[in-house]
Amino acid sequence: MARDTPDVTAVTDAEALSYSERRSEHSYVVMIYGEYLGRRFAIKDDGVLIGRSPECDIQLADDCVSRMHCRVIANRDSVIVSDLNSTNGTYLNGTAVSARPLRDGDRIKVGRSIFKYLSGDNIEHAYHEEIYRLKTTDGLTGAANKRYFDEEIDREVCRFLRYGRPLSLLMMDIDHFKNINDQYGHLAGDRVLSQLGLLISTNVRREDTFSRYGGEEFAVLMPEMDLAGSTAVAERLRQLVAEAHFDFEGLDLPVTISIGVAEAHVSMSTPDDFIRQADEQLYKAKSGGRNRVEPQSALEDIEF
Repeated sequence: MARDTPDVTAVTDAEALSYSERRSEHSYVVMIYGEYLGRRFAIKDDGVLIGRSPECDIQLADDCVSRMHCRVIANRDSVIVSDLNSTNGTYLNGTAVSARPLRDGDRIKVGRSIFKYLSGDNIEHAYHEEIYRLKTTDGLTGAANKRYFDEEIDREVCRFLRYGRPLSLLMMDIDHFKNINDQYGHLAGDRVLSQLGLLISTNVRREDTFSRYGGEEFAVLMPEMDLAGSTAVAERLRQLVAEAHFDFEGLDLPVTISIGVAEAHVSMSTPDDFIRQADEQLYKAKSGGRNRVEPQSALEDIEF
């Protein structure tokens, strides 16, 4: 069945006219968040149609996606992402666009799915690097994923038990996150998660492991950090989030987090003991009113 192809010369975003990247012989979009995680789709001569319809080249079973949502189009000189008057919009690097030339590494968000555009002479190498990155990184937030976190906490707890060096763990949760999804929709929730990921990752040390532990819960593993130091960091992060502007389609969404803080102790025997202690403190922070930091009690009182 023939598909209507938008006029790619009618680039309606003024900023799009200010830059262009010459089309390479081979280019792909790779799903970095969504049901086809890690799968790549070649940009064909007639483009790649993305939407909910079975007629699309990439069919997404997502109520946030229109039947014919957007198309990635290859013309003589460049590759362009073009929104097809979708209900919820097409986002390029976090900004809603109608039509925009793509550059290597750009991220396209369609509904709750995220694609990364890859092009250039070393595209196969870039693709395999991206697959490796997906094994350790959450595509939506940019934080480490739980698999990577599990490996790091195993390693750091073993190091602590052997050398007795300080080690702390923050467990944090977005307050009333379900209300955000219910009131503004899952796209707004995804936007909050991605903005929170960027905010936290740029305000922890390079040696810390910041990860998405699950859903709206995050963790920060902090080697060489004692309870007093990690509690101070947690309070600074809590305040940064409370004062930040989380925007979605012109709305300023109020977001706060609750944080539980624990320091490793010689009486614990496994990483699960460590996680459980931080989780208990997180529960106290949430039950105590939310938007607060709850550090564990004196280490000598800890029992596992």
